[in-house]
Amino acid sequence: MSQLVSIQGFEGSFHQIAAQQFCGNNIDIVPCATFYEVIECIKNGKSQTGVMAIENSIAGSILPNYSLLQKSNLNIIGEVYLPIQQHLLVNPGVKLRDLKEVHSHPMAIQQCLEYLLPQGWKLVETEDTALSAKRLLQNNNRHTAAIAGKLAADLFHLEILAENIHSDKNNYTRFLVLEKVAKPLTNANKASISFRTDHTKGSLAKVLTKIAEANINLSKLQSFPIPGSHWNYYFHADLEFDSIDQMNGVLEMLKTTTTSVKVYGIYKNGNL
Repeated sequence: MSQLVSIQGFEGSFHQIAAQQFCGNNIDIVPCATFYEVIECIKNGKSQTGVMAIENSIAGSILPNYSLLQKSNLNIIGEVYLPIQQHLLVNPGVKLRDLKEVHSHPMAIQQCLEYLLPQGWKLVETEDTALSAKRLLQNNNRHTAAIAGKLAADLFHLEILAENIHSDKNNYTRFLVLEKVAKPLTNANKASISFRTDHTKGSLAKVLTKIAEANINLSKLQSFPIPGSHWNYYFHADLEFDSIDQMNGVLEMLKTTTTSVKVYGIYKNGNL
């Protein structure tokens, strides 16, 4: 039986590529319009696993998704760092000289402006890269191209008229893989947590110093205001460690130096 994986977006999207990279090809995608729906699908049993983008090397953190993660009570079981490679897709036989418009998600268009602007084409923003590719096929449009990934080209039998048209060739998105139940791993070397500190002077600095003294790499620190409070914050932290005992020691330390601490997941670093 195929594994059900909820993703934000449509079949052929970069979320599906990330899902296949982590879970393999024997999966059935559950497309969701929003990241909130991705979370709800897992919680309601409509999918066993969910894949959610959390940050991009160019655009930065997707801040609302950190809040979704905190409220979800789901577990991070892994992560995927995916290179975002944008291609110009057309229906078979269409030539560059035939094009008048290019359709895609606003972010994809922005990533490809250096290539697109000199062409003089009309740029049309849509809700999804893969959906733009699917509509291109459905309409059999001979004067329109879509910007999307190779998976979309393969799924919808489109030709790649121009490869890698994105300006920054070192563009990565980090995706989190979420499930209801944590999976214990013998090779885990990364943890995602959140914690709160009090208002005493240097309270955050003390926590960060203790983490450094434990020889643990703090690869991400993100602050968020706590709704309903007056200038109180919680902090999301990604920690990279060498042994689980090392990580457990830091978690014990955090219990005495913070007002609360929550572990989202202990998992294998996805690496770049």
